[in-house]
Amino acid sequence: MALPAATARAAALCRISACASASSAAAATGGRRGAEKLPFSLAERGMVVGGHRGMGMNAVGAPPGARIEAVRERENTLLSFGRAAAHAAVAFVEFDVQVTKDGCPIIFHDDFILTQETDAVYAKRVTDLLLEEFLSYGPQKNSHEISKPLLRRTRDGRVVNWSAKDDDSLCTLQEVFERVSPRLGFNIELKFDDDIFYESSQLDRALQAVLQVVSQYASNRPVFFSTFHPDAARIMRELQSLYPVLFLTEGGTAQHKDSRRNSLDEAIQVCLEYELHGLVSEVRGVLKNPSAVPRAKESNLAFLTYGQLNNVWEAVYIQYLMGVNGVIVDLVEEISNAVADFSKPVLNQSMLGSGVDLVGAKHQAFSQQQLGFLLRLIPELIQQPH
Repeated sequence: MALPAATARAAALCRISACASASSAAAATGGRRGAEKLPFSLAERGMVVGGHRGMGMNAVGAPPGARIEAVRERENTLLSFGRAAAHAAVAFVEFDVQVTKDGCPIIFHDDFILTQETDAVYAKRVTDLLLEEFLSYGPQKNSHEISKPLLRRTRDGRVVNWSAKDDDSLCTLQEVFERVSPRLGFNIELKFDDDIFYESSQLDRALQAVLQVVSQYASNRPVFFSTFHPDAARIMRELQSLYPVLFLTEGGTAQHKDSRRNSLDEAIQVCLEYELHGLVSEVRGVLKNPSAVPRAKESNLAFLTYGQLNNVWEAVYIQYLMGVNGVIVDLVEEISNAVADFSKPVLNQSMLGSGVDLVGAKHQAFSQQQLGFLLRLIPELIQQPH
């Protein structure tokens, strides 16, 4: 059966040659941590901002009026990445990459993709799909093509319609490299299911497919990898030395069977043992354990954070004073404008606690005593819903 034109075009972009993949990985192999530098001049710029899945994740099922509901664009799409690129203060976008059954790296966060036919809901594992079927979900590039409606499961187990005010079609990793401004950096999260045990050969095969596309299309674009899977981080580090690899951690806010994932101390140890370039922690873990930041810096590790508190400028400002290198955020325009203002030399003394908007305001550094006081208040802050 002939593929629809748009699907066939995308499939043609993703033909993965095992021979080419192996040669590209071999060309990139070698070197130790420190030979490469993280993009975006982290040390020089103080703090950088990354857009979470583009202009922010879609908070499907969020209560009306939630701040995160302000995200208009469908996450992990060319539209969302393109709008993030238009903000000069945004250094990079973070997005999730999985590999389809026929070996094509695609952009999608969830482990399962859901749709509805008549009155029944169907869920399929993304990595069990061929590229053609994956691209048949959601809005289509060609309006004449029939698509499958996208649904999403909320954290409380409900299945709801997944729509966006400004919609766009699903896409491949290659399309993102080809169609998003090359000035925008890419933080490629290597996505694996927490509930599956992966053999090293399975990890290697998926990572080789991703690396083939990156090696062929990245050119001079700033790129770095991140992953929650410790062995995937190790293997990607072994496969190549051109692109930095960071370890993702929940920083002790959740527990896993793999003890390497259960604390910031373990995350730092993983980075050192596997010669990784840094870590990306859930922000609550950092605010509960602020001493992890200088310990990571002493080991020459970059330190970034993600999480809902990164949409609160006060929490981001505290991290700026702590020396965190970068934050991944959903409210991209608001937080990137605030961070751009942090380095300005003069502070409006009454700003903190006054509710004054940061945009256009000035700052000074807190004293260690003031910072210590704020950190003691953090446990109350992290209990609040955002």
